[in-house]
Amino acid sequence: MLEQLLKEIRRGGPLETGKLAARLNTSPQMVAAMLAHLQQTGHIQSYQACDNLCAGCSLKSECTSSPVIQLWQTTGKLQEK
Repeated sequence: MLEQLLKEIRRGGPLETGKLAARLNTSPQMVAAMLAHLQQTGHIQSYQACDNLCAGCSLKSECTSSPVIQLWQTTGKLQEK
């Protein structure tokens, strides 16, 4: 399941845990735990692409409750399969 999650991260864009959970057929809590594990082991890192200038943002439609959305990227520690 971690490999599936990494594939979703490599695709890019906002990664809301509820949507990821649905795609991976698991719970949002499990996704959060997997993200924390991958971050702690150095396989992914979070970044913030939002500067609160939503008018020109390509992710505006994904940003529903807060102007700051969580984005993840792989660190290159793992080889893509």
